[in-house]
Amino acid sequence: MKNTESQHHHKYDANGKQLCCTLEEKINRITDNQAGCCTVDYKSEHADDDGHDHSGDDRTTFQMFLPAIISFIFLIVAIGLDNYFTPTWFAGYVSLSWYLIAYLLVGYPVLKEAYESIRKGEIFSEFFLMGIATIGAFAIGEYAEGVAVMLFYAIGEIFQTLAVQRAKKNIKSLLDQRPDTATVMEGENAVSKKASEITIGEIIQLRPGEKLALDGKLLSDNASLNTAALTGESKPDTKQKGEIVLAGMINLNKVVLVEVTTAYTDSKLSQILQMVQDATAKKAPTELFIRKFAKIYTPIVVVLAIGICLLPMLFVENYNFNDWLYRALIFLVISCPCALVISIPLGYFGGIGAASKNGILFKGSNFLDIMASIQVVVMDKTGTLTKGVFQVQKVVAVGISEDDLVKYTAALETKSTHPVGTAIIEYAKGSEKNATVTDVEEIAGHGLKGKVDGNEILAGNIKLMKKFNISYDTEIDNTPFTIIVIAINQKYAGYFLIADEIKEDAKEAIESLHKINVKTVMLSGDKQAVVDAVAKELNIDQAYGDLLPENKVEKVEELISQNLKIAFVGDGVNDAPVVALADAGIAMGGLGSDATIETADIVIQNDQPYKIFTAINIGKKTKQIVYQNIGLAFAVKAIVLILGASGLATMWEAVFADVGVALLAILNAVRIQRMKF
Repeated sequence: MKNTESQHHHKYDANGKQLCCTLEEKINRITDNQAGCCTVDYKSEHADDDGHDHSGDDRTTFQMFLPAIISFIFLIVAIGLDNYFTPTWFAGYVSLSWYLIAYLLVGYPVLKEAYESIRKGEIFSEFFLMGIATIGAFAIGEYAEGVAVMLFYAIGEIFQTLAVQRAKKNIKSLLDQRPDTATVMEGENAVSKKASEITIGEIIQLRPGEKLALDGKLLSDNASLNTAALTGESKPDTKQKGEIVLAGMINLNKVVLVEVTTAYTDSKLSQILQMVQDATAKKAPTELFIRKFAKIYTPIVVVLAIGICLLPMLFVENYNFNDWLYRALIFLVISCPCALVISIPLGYFGGIGAASKNGILFKGSNFLDIMASIQVVVMDKTGTLTKGVFQVQKVVAVGISEDDLVKYTAALETKSTHPVGTAIIEYAKGSEKNATVTDVEEIAGHGLKGKVDGNEILAGNIKLMKKFNISYDTEIDNTPFTIIVIAINQKYAGYFLIADEIKEDAKEAIESLHKINVKTVMLSGDKQAVVDAVAKELNIDQAYGDLLPENKVEKVEELISQNLKIAFVGDGVNDAPVVALADAGIAMGGLGSDATIETADIVIQNDQPYKIFTAINIGKKTKQIVYQNIGLAFAVKAIVLILGASGLATMWEAVFADVGVALLAILNAVRIQRMKF
């Protein structure tokens, strides 16, 4: 993507909507490759295996329908003159010329496509079928039906174009998420610079309403950012000084400074864009089968049509060439595979688009099929089901107020760098700041000893209490989570229970998976007691702790050996081997490591476990819609083909069997984009 105006900056509102250079303007420039503030080179994505692309049309909807409207008016007038008014002048060449005008208005593009296909060596295309069927109708004097077939086919093509554009809208809109330029600070001067030329360590100035072009570290005290481009969540996220901010985030309130930490091509957003563009190349088995089927099916249909026209002369006494040619032409119109060739890829693309809208990135339509058949979801614990951050879950005070216990302990922990101490300080919310701390001593493997406001404080594990012979509540010996026991002036004063907090939607995610009969398994490197406690709270079917990365691989291989379809969800570097091994590897994209995201087949951008269920649900719905379209197309075509070959169906039934079924299939395919998951 390139921006031809070096000083142009996109502007956005608080919900992430672009206020300039709209998507519609950009899409309308794609085909002609016209210049603009966000001209796109998108030819690779528009390319399609069958050479039949419905996405690159730079006309307005009215312009697309205008030839069909004029053709329809000509056709209605001609039918009226032929059947109701019957003037003597409307005959012979006049009548033929009138119908030809109506035909060429909608038929010329189709005949041109047929010619181009033949030049490329692809003789038996749907355009070829429509061309010979309608020209044949003219040859036997069925002018009105020839025009009607081409007219309705052209209308169907327009609806297909509009449907494909709608299906691709969610994915194309991702191209607006990465700015082309950024404002870089050079001393005291702010200079506009191409994002691709900005190097690691440079300072970006991000104004309100602008999107960040590269990943970096926030240098300003704080910033309110919209993260919808990366997570699918429009709720503003407040970042503090020193925190990582990612390309695609929108600054909402004040000018902030960001130090670049990642090259332009390596940013999270660049990876997302590449994933989505690559996704269209990875076809589902059903889609690949239909494409191969159409290439074999179409020549067979042409041979059968010739047989329907000519073979009866050997067996029928009163053989009429025009009658049997008409039946053959009907057969050709009915047999056009457009409903299958277009609606099935559209169904899969709709599934990828619906997933993108929900913050889930599928790296190919084949993974939609895989997710639809998943039987077991295997999950890592830390970062997947839990937040991966130590937090105080419970405080028990004995012989002292809870506020004082928190104040004294947090004050002492300010002299420590241990993450457990950090969790207690955060829990104290500043209450420790006025306390005086002296004589702090760190006792290795036990904890801290020191004086706070003149009181001797001991804070550490159970071994610390035993070392100083302080009696405590022995029930806490059986607690699987981290316990910080406190003694004040040689007396037991209570404890802090500290654990990795379970994500808010984790329980709902597990319940939803169980409702669709998907088994859940948790693997973790944490000790078994902690893993069991989390598994019990979330109602996970099986849980294994104390695992090294190779042990996780062994557990997944064990499940695969049982011929079960496995999805593995993880976020850490050590999860990458298991993600690669599973039938569907899912990475938690927000907190996940680059290695895991690179290896994964599916990326969940907002780190919500519930999205695992959503991904399976989208896969199931997509597959359901695709199979509905296949069933509908084959059933209707088979019935009308038999009727046509028997002489019981006219061109009008043929039009329904082709264009009507195609439109119904397309409407069914785009339905997934309206669904709420």
